[in-house]
Amino acid sequence: MGPRLRDIHGLDPISWWPPAAGWWIGAALVILVVLLLVSLVRYLVRYPPGSWKQEAWAALRHLRSRRHTLTPKQAASELSELLRRIAIARFGRARAARLSGEEWLEWLREQDPNGFDWPARGRILLQLPYAPDDWAPGEETLDELIRAAQRMVRNSTEVYGRRKRSWWRLRRV
Repeated sequence: MGPRLRDIHGLDPISWWPPAAGWWIGAALVILVVLLLVSLVRYLVRYPPGSWKQEAWAALRHLRSRRHTLTPKQAASELSELLRRIAIARFGRARAARLSGEEWLEWLREQDPNGFDWPARGRILLQLPYAPDDWAPGEETLDELIRAAQRMVRNSTEVYGRRKRSWWRLRRV
């Protein structure tokens, strides 16, 4: 008898694990897109387009970016004006426009959700417009006030005297 022939064996089945490099890259891209979409939705919820928060945040960010090109008087004046505009947009002209001096700083402290000490640290906003031209506070003082105003805008959630609009629901007029 002659040699026995063996049956033909096919290739082993291809394993589904571990996936090829293309699948890993695809999964990473999907995760990245999901994270970007979540970040975008969180931003739009926090700062809805056309809201006072978005405009205030943009104005404060712009002031902070050009802070070092302004004189301390100009920066304090612009910050004070922005804080006043934010207060009027948030609470209405009747509640916020009448405030001045120490009463204004105390009111800012009460409305700040972060508890920043506006009467102690924000006194420069009252003094600097009337100070001599050669007097300048420390650079970090105005930067600290701008950062505090940004935190106040970012953490403000309540809307007084106005109906809060939901960003996912169209309002019928």
